[in-house]
Order: sequence, then structure tokens, then C-alpha cells
Amino acid sequence: MPGVFAEVRDAGQVWRGASGVADVRTGRPVGPHMRHRVGSITKTFTAAAVMQQVEQGRIQLDAPIGRYLPQLVPGQRGVKITVRMLLNHTSGIPEYLPYAFPSLKEWPSLPDMSPESLDDNRFRQFDPAELIKMGLSAPAAGEPGSTPGVYSNTNYLLLGRLLEKVTGTTAENYITKNVIRRAGLKHTEFPDRPRIKGPHSRMYEAFFGLVDPPRDYSVYNMSWVMMGAGLVSTMEDLNRFYDELLAGRIVNRSSLAQMKRVVSVISQEGYPIEYGLGLTKATSPCGILWGHDGSAWGAVTMSWTRADGKRQMSVAMNLARWNMPDSSGIPQPHPIDHALSTFQQQAMCGNGKAQAENAEAGKR
Repeated sequence: MPGVFAEVRDAGQVWRGASGVADVRTGRPVGPHMRHRVGSITKTFTAAAVMQQVEQGRIQLDAPIGRYLPQLVPGQRGVKITVRMLLNHTSGIPEYLPYAFPSLKEWPSLPDMSPESLDDNRFRQFDPAELIKMGLSAPAAGEPGSTPGVYSNTNYLLLGRLLEKVTGTTAENYITKNVIRRAGLKHTEFPDRPRIKGPHSRMYEAFFGLVDPPRDYSVYNMSWVMMGAGLVSTMEDLNRFYDELLAGRIVNRSSLAQMKRVVSVISQEGYPIEYGLGLTKATSPCGILWGHDGSAWGAVTMSWTRADGKRQMSVAMNLARWNMPDSSGIPQPHPIDHALSTFQQQAMCGNGKAQAENAEAGKR
């Protein structure tokens, strides 16, 4: 791992730390203040914006998406798929990514993939409608409303178009004004160019060993995934955002309760996760965590808040998909995974063993 940086909050105390380099060629160090592509953490921002419109009566969670976007989702799909199903990935609409990036067509079958499309699309300007059409034209990932759901960025591109329809402005503008600014975030934005503004690290993509040495993709046109994973932020901003959201200051308590209603969803990596409306639920030795993780080419980020609100962590890494596959193409555990898990437990639990023992004693 070239570089890692984080912010951890424990009640009124804040710790920020960084280790390693932001540029393997020059040795420039990473710093905890750096901006980073935070990937699918963007989905929580988009979901919060949708819930604000639900509160105002412009969107109904269980209304069919075809009521709002009949041209984009016509026919029976538009009738069966609800706004809620888009938010929690139970729509059955598959991922468009393998079609926008043809060399990833066999995802997640590593032996049959190539990183060629990563370079081909570096400066390509995608139209969201084009990407949505790719997802809707592909074989369905499941029946609308069935579980486990299947994680799909197509869902969140549709939610972006829904926001535009009901607000009369772009989804980026609406989220910036009503979510990002409302939370008081100073370094979070949707990029309007391939280069990141402000201090940031280079971002190295290993693609499970298929890119060796890892290649820098910090300069990239993010139009391929904007409403689902396009945001740039800092670890400080992410902790502040989830603190504001989970305290009921971005959406109301009723909306927050809806966001926390989880179902089983199969992640892009193929394992089950508990997913609500733009929020992921995880279990730690010291209790339930709420948040999200995300990746872009060369960048990985995780942001978690403990259910009691007392501890938070946001951590960024400037190397993505570091796991090497075995002979059958299955990515294998890596020491980085263990180090990351250890850091997360320390950040969220402090003395994790003592916390776990106390929790178990409380159950008895």
C-alpha cells in the first residue's frame, strides 16, 4: 500500500494520521487532509437527497419509477420497479459497468478480464442516459423486489435522473446545495474535470495483479459513474457528513429509519451485505456500524459510524484491488486486508477485546 490516511473521532476527541507516499516516483508523503475519490460513498449522498424529496412529497418511496421516468424505464419494468428498489438494489436492473468498459465483460471472472478499457475511457464523456440504457438492455439480475438484491450503479444513475425530474435542476446542483452545504462540508464536490482540485494523492490501480506495476488513475473523467460514485471528499468531511446524517440533521428521523431498513444484497465482489437506502450496516465487536465503502480506479475509501454515535472512522487508500488471484482466478486474502481490519477495530472499538466482553456480558 503506497499511502493511507484517516480521521478517527472518539466522542470529543479527533485523531488524524497518514502513512506512506502520495507519489511513488517522487516520494511525496500523503497527508490526512488530502482530497480523495470516495467512490460509492456517493450513494449515501444521493439517497439522502432523494429522501429529502420524499419528505417534501415530490417522491413516493413505493411508487413505480415509471410514474416519474416513463421514457427511461418503460413497460412492465417501470410498473414493477419502485423508487425504494432502486435505493436498496432490489430492482433487478443489472450493472452497466461491463458494457461501458468492454474489457471487463466477464467480471468478476478474472482470467477473462483485461484492464484495457480503463485507459480507453480515461477522458471519455459518458451520457447518463447511455449508461442507463446499457444496464436496462442487459439480462435482468433478478425479479423486482426479490432478495438478495444485486448491487448495481444503474440504480443510482436512475435516481440521479429522478432528482433532476422533480427538482428542475441537475442532481449535482441539488446534492451540492441541499446535502453537501447543509452538512457544512468544505472539501466535498462533484468534479467538473478529470483532475482533482486541491491537495490529493496519485491513485494506483493494481486490478488484481493485471496492472503491474499499478498505474496512476488520479486523472480520470468520472462521468461514467457520477451519481453512484463520483464524489471527491476528505476524511474529515466524510466523518462530519455521517455524523450530521445519522443525527437526523440532513433528513428527518422518519427518513433515517427508512434508510436503516436493510435487506440482503450481493456486492460487486460477490459476497452478501446488509444494505438499506444508500446505507450499509456492518457488525463489529463493539456493536453495529453504519456507513459505506467505495472505490474508484486507484482509490479505496471506507467511512463508518458506530450506532451509538460515539466513534467514527474514515480511511482512504491510494491503491485499489490489491488482492492477487489464485489459479482459478479468485482474489486471495492479502496482509493489507488484515491490517485494515485491525485498524478498523481499533478505531471503532478502542480496546476491542474489552468492548466485546462487555457487550457479551450485557447480553447475559
